[in-house]
Amino acid sequence: MSPLCGIDEAGRGPIAGPLMMAGVILNAPIEGLNDSKKLSERRREALYEQIIHSARYHIVRFDASQIDEIGISRCLRQGLEQIMHALAPADFLFDGNSTFGAQGLRTQIKADAEVAQVSAASILAKVTRDREMAQMDALYPHYDFKSHKGYGTALHVSMIQKYGYCPIHRKSFRLKALQPSLFD
Repeated sequence: MSPLCGIDEAGRGPIAGPLMMAGVILNAPIEGLNDSKKLSERRREALYEQIIHSARYHIVRFDASQIDEIGISRCLRQGLEQIMHALAPADFLFDGNSTFGAQGLRTQIKADAEVAQVSAASILAKVTRDREMAQMDALYPHYDFKSHKGYGTALHVSMIQKYGYCPIHRKSFRLKALQPSLFD
């Protein structure tokens, strides 16, 4: 019987920064796993260390230029395929309701909160992405990436209006606030 490999992503919706995807096969149970969004940053960091020391895992990263070039759906498909190749053989379960055209995996809505392996993948993807966004904050301090992680908050949009885009912005993601008005 093949082990279960949970797969999840972080960063599908932001307007800046990478898309991170992780696949995890747990070698032993880990207490306290849950959807990464339901855990504090401190708890995620602690669980991240436990996961990488007691699991087989693979993390895939797509930067903003790759997302702009091939689209978020193709990035998700390629990420799923890369994880499946790296961690085969396994029974693959992806959080959500779409395989994005990748073959040989199942999907489950809310798997990140209900299935330990997917929770672990959710944590690896989010912590990896959040760490990178903290590094990007140091490179591009005007945008305050460490606080909003690249999501389209009012503060973030106002910083784009003031300073323009930086290299980690996804230029293919259209923001109504940045579009010219029909009445201008």
